[in-house]
Amino acid sequence: MMNADYDVVIIGGGMVGTTLACALGSSDLKVAIVEARPAEMEWPQDSIGMRVSAITAASQQIFTSLGAWDSIVAMRASPFREMQVWDAEGNGAIHFDSADIGQDKLGHIIENRVIQAAMTKRIADFDNVELLCPEILEDQDTSGELAQLQLKERGTITTRLVVGADGANSRVRQHASIETDGWPYHQCGVVTTIRTELPHQETAWQRFMPTGPLAFLPLNNGCCSIVWSTTPEHADELLALCDDDFLIALSHASEHRLGNVIEVGPRGAFPLNRQHAKTYIGNHLALIGDAAHTIHPLAGQGVNLGLLDAASLAEVLLDAHAKDKEIGATHILRRYERWRKGDNLIMMTAMDGFKKLFGSEALPLKWLRNEGLSITDKLPPIKNQIMLHAMGYKGDLPTLARYATA
Repeated sequence: MMNADYDVVIIGGGMVGTTLACALGSSDLKVAIVEARPAEMEWPQDSIGMRVSAITAASQQIFTSLGAWDSIVAMRASPFREMQVWDAEGNGAIHFDSADIGQDKLGHIIENRVIQAAMTKRIADFDNVELLCPEILEDQDTSGELAQLQLKERGTITTRLVVGADGANSRVRQHASIETDGWPYHQCGVVTTIRTELPHQETAWQRFMPTGPLAFLPLNNGCCSIVWSTTPEHADELLALCDDDFLIALSHASEHRLGNVIEVGPRGAFPLNRQHAKTYIGNHLALIGDAAHTIHPLAGQGVNLGLLDAASLAEVLLDAHAKDKEIGATHILRRYERWRKGDNLIMMTAMDGFKKLFGSEALPLKWLRNEGLSITDKLPPIKNQIMLHAMGYKGDLPTLARYATA
């Protein structure tokens, strides 16, 4: 076997890429992370990052297994214990309560920058992981015995495996000519932090409207982070409003469930698309996270799927390495693809179904979804199974994500 500069080079040092690096930490694999921008490591104590993620119990267990959870909690992790969902076009509603399944929470709302800072700090504890930042992948060749990567600053390096963790516009995927299927949702997610008249009660609130869902995600300082999925035209209008007019529009859209919205922070928006790589792997190559799949944010599952990708790929690589097998070989990587692709596709298809069902103005579908919500709300066994799946207690989980009990 030829000597390589690194065993694994991860392109992308975001939440998913750093999780993979930490999962490979303390092994005798030599790992590098290539990242263009340094992670944000400090910020004013009273500020809140605009982008947040709803982290499942399974993802929390991954962070705990990797020794990063305490650091995340020390910065800010906001538990939510209940979820209220209702339809703007009828009387259908459903209420989820973690106490019904013997748990003290459904998950945590965590700023993306908190996760990335905690994982970046953790990387520094591993002698076998090197962070190359700022650095950019300019070209790659995975056709030989080793993958050759052309970096902007360092020039050519070699590796047994290159991992694309570089987001929806992945250069690794593009250089490998891996095609994707999918479509734009013709929606944008408007994000900001707000404060309401009434307390959020550690509850996530979600109202489904024909233009898209509006979610209030509780933060432990009494504020809420919002994701308002709507048409691009409406998103532009919302971003252009003065703060007072935005507060009025948001209070109305939430049906004043938490009273009036009384404060708002900086606003931003991002386009929503579905995208799925036709293959997750190639010779000396694997894709994880948004490089492999992007999903509608209505259930907050996107980053959780990516974290499961990272933990699963790490398990496959460490198992192969322990048996002295070639970690970049396609037949080894095929196990990772079989493990994750089906589960990801099921979740993506389910989210698309929800989006179409709740976005429809057709009277039969309006009736069906309202009746469905109301009936499901009265069936505790079904509700409990939904919660267990959403929390990551079900399915073929990687070892890093498994709880002793559930």
